[in-house]
Amino acid sequence: MTATGVRLDHLAIARRFSAAADEWAVALRFDPVERWYHRLAVADDHEVWLLTWLPGQATEIHDHGGSAGAFFVHGGALVEDTVSAGDGTARIVSRELGEGAGRRFGSHHIHRIENRSARPAISVHVYGPALTTMTKYHLGPAGLRVRAVERAGAQW
Repeated sequence: MTATGVRLDHLAIARRFSAAADEWAVALRFDPVERWYHRLAVADDHEVWLLTWLPGQATEIHDHGGSAGAFFVHGGALVEDTVSAGDGTARIVSRELGEGAGRRFGSHHIHRIENRSARPAISVHVYGPALTTMTKYHLGPAGLRVRAVERAGAQW
């Protein structure tokens, strides 16, 4: 919600930043060792990140520390594996998002994103409020188990 009580459309913000790629204040980088990311903007109620993905690069299973958000595929294709946990079990639902596709998610969303294609990918992510923590998980036979909690300003 904004100060005026209007709910932010994180996906619309991501699309707007993607459409203004010529205004990005940073040149894209593709790092063969790890995903590259750069914060494009920060406001009182959200932040915008730019990420690049070489084939095979992925996040771990993670949440966004209570922030809701969205991501938009600016170029290439990404696969999102969404984890739903309950009753001691966990289920993964996969969806591929190609160039021009995006996805909103709520404040309790747990997922991983991977570039399973043969081409590099670029995505724009919006989180509201700005990220303060991210919990990384391990998914095993007993369900989800917390591996680590990362803090903004310390691990990213």
